[in-house]
Amino acid sequence: MSDDDAELELALRFPILGGAFLMAGRASVLIKRALEEAGVEAGLVRRAALCAYEAEMNVVIYARSGSLSVEVNRRQVRIVAQDRGPGIADVDLAFTPGYSTASAKVRELGFGAGMGLPNIRTHADQVAVETVPGQGTRLVISFERTSKRDDSS
Repeated sequence: MSDDDAELELALRFPILGGAFLMAGRASVLIKRALEEAGVEAGLVRRAALCAYEAEMNVVIYARSGSLSVEVNRRQVRIVAQDRGPGIADVDLAFTPGYSTASAKVRELGFGAGMGLPNIRTHADQVAVETVPGQGTRLVISFERTSKRDDSS
C-alpha cells in the first residue's frame, strides 16, 4: 500500500456501554452517516452499517463496556469493535448461524438470535477475531473500497 492509499480520510471512535439498550445502535448510525458524507460507495456503506450495528449490539448484549471505531482510506473501510466482556469461548461455534449465548432477558428484548457474527462474516470482505475468555474481544471488520460486491449500488 502506498503512502497515499494509507492516508486516513476518516477516523471516528464511539464508546459503548454494555446493557445500554436504549442507546444501542447510535454509534452505527453515526458511522453510516459519516461514511455517506465521506463519499464512500453506497453499497459499501450499507454493508459496513449492517456490520457496525451487529458488532455494536454484541458489545451492548455481552460486555461491560467497549468501543466501535471506523477508519477510512482510499483503499479500505475498517471497523473495529473492542470490548471488556466475557470473551468468546469457541470462535468457530460463535460464527454458526443461530448459535447464541444471550440471556433469556436479552432474547425477550428481541436480540440474541445468533445471527450477528454470521451476518458480519457474510457482508465483510475480511473478519478477524482476537478474544481472551474473561477479558474481552476485539473484532476487526474490513471492506475493500474497490470490491466488486458494491458495483450494483
